[in-house]
Amino acid sequence: MTAKIAYADVEVGTELPAQSFPVDRATLVKYAGASGDFNPIHWNEKFAVEVGLPDVIAHGMFTMAEAVRVVTDWTGDPAAVVEYGVRFTKPVVVPNDAEGALIEVSGKVAAKLDDNRVRVDLLATSAGQKVLGMSRAVVRLG
Repeated sequence: MTAKIAYADVEVGTELPAQSFPVDRATLVKYAGASGDFNPIHWNEKFAVEVGLPDVIAHGMFTMAEAVRVVTDWTGDPAAVVEYGVRFTKPVVVPNDAEGALIEVSGKVAAKLDDNRVRVDLLATSAGQKVLGMSRAVVRLG
């Protein structure tokens, strides 16, 4: 595949379509099975509270993966992402209710680089709190 976005068609400041990603306890159990990360802070409310968390929290890598979907959906090609990194700033708290939590992600082109690459800066929040810091992806465009 090749990115469906052309390098010539983007400028610094180009905004990517924002997205919201719901997460509930069932999602966390499925992710735990897929990733092998069965840390009880991600599924056991009693344990999470005992270790000082407000409630069960989403896996950091799950949050990171959901955020970069804004980039991969924009490019149309997951292989277009050549670098990606974040700092975990706040956990995504996932209550045991019908709604769960919502991870809201927006992004924009922060720099045009050589070799048809751009740096995209992402903003990921949940419950009004920034959950990822320094969230940046370098993407090779068409």
